Amino acid sequence: MTKPTAANPEATAGVRLGLAENWRQFALLVVVNAFVGGMVGLERTVVPLIGSEEFRIASTTLVTAFIVSFGVVKACTNLVSGHFAEVYGRKPLLVAGWVVALPVPFMIGWGPGWGWIVAANALLGVSQGLAWSMTVIMKIDLVGPKSRGLAVGLNECAGYVTLGLTALATGFIAERYGLRPAPFYLGVAYAILGLGLSVFVVRDTLRHVALETAGHAVAAEPVRFWEVFRRTSFGDRNLFAASQAGLVNNLNDGMSWGLFPLFFAGFGLTVGRIGVLKAVYPIVWGALQAVTGPLSDRWGRKGLIVAGMWVQASGLFLTAATRQFGGWLAASVLLGLGTAMVYPALIASVSDASHPSWRARSLSVYRFWRDMGYAIGALAAGIVADLFGASWAIGAVGVLTALSGAVVAAVMRERAS
Repeated sequence: MTKPTAANPEATAGVRLGLAENWRQFALLVVVNAFVGGMVGLERTVVPLIGSEEFRIASTTLVTAFIVSFGVVKACTNLVSGHFAEVYGRKPLLVAGWVVALPVPFMIGWGPGWGWIVAANALLGVSQGLAWSMTVIMKIDLVGPKSRGLAVGLNECAGYVTLGLTALATGFIAERYGLRPAPFYLGVAYAILGLGLSVFVVRDTLRHVALETAGHAVAAEPVRFWEVFRRTSFGDRNLFAASQAGLVNNLNDGMSWGLFPLFFAGFGLTVGRIGVLKAVYPIVWGALQAVTGPLSDRWGRKGLIVAGMWVQASGLFLTAATRQFGGWLAASVLLGLGTAMVYPALIASVSDASHPSWRARSLSVYRFWRDMGYAIGALAAGIVADLFGASWAIGAVGVLTALSGAVVAAVMRERAS
């Protein structure tokens, strides 16, 4: 199949940009990404407790090793997924992501040793780096430049609401039926449904990219991958600001993923109540992105990003300082609110600063740095917690999050309206 290009008008015949014009495929991709998010939600409540209670791992650093494997592999997959999406199309990578996800719930639910859990998370990192990346990129392709915040907000809303609901469900399932294997039957269903929809119903969006490129005010220029990497990492002030904020955002998320269940369990909370706390954060984060994404289109990206990082920091400080369920619940709401303000605005700001011809690669570099935060956050938090205690680790990450927001305030320039 010949790749559609801006120089090939026949390839874009009948193609239109916009949410209303492409609502069926857009809605389908929302559903697919809900299943993608659910695969991560399987682990938010239960897996750290499997390490500490079933496999008797005393070291917090070792327990969080599964997040390190997930973060490193996902980050590296993100780095190459944009390039391959431009060469081969979006749909083949989406399908590949689901194929890789199929063994994950079986490995976690029935694996005989902790090494199986770590290996399963490496596969989950590959899957997420392909599948979640493609659902984001494909939605941005469909809606065009005017509604990027809305597209990202709805995509991330679907993924993180399902992530949170799955974390809640697995907590209650584990409390009634045990940590393994019952909670992971959900993952089997998610993987089968996600793969089926991606293979048989989803359509590629390269023709939409070709149409947008043809109408872009600035002509495309050949840009090598490493030039895109340089621009996104530190060569462009807006892309740099977004990349460092994305890394720190997922650094605090990686810390909370691995450390919070152990922290709460240390104060006697049941797995069901831990599940509630682990669900509130991503549900608030996910649901509010349907609002904050469109707001970033109207109000701009920078203010939401800066304020969101500072709200996240306040949630982390409250988590570290309190010893009551009610305080932790309020802190989880603050974390969700802050992340909802940040997440879609960051992805949209990267799209704003990237030419359509290399936007997928730029988003992939941004997602590389962002998801490397999972590994850095889990590893650093585990080490600090082993040395000084969990409260110190949570507070230190809160300070880093506040500083990251200050970097965005100083460096990022708001896009022209």
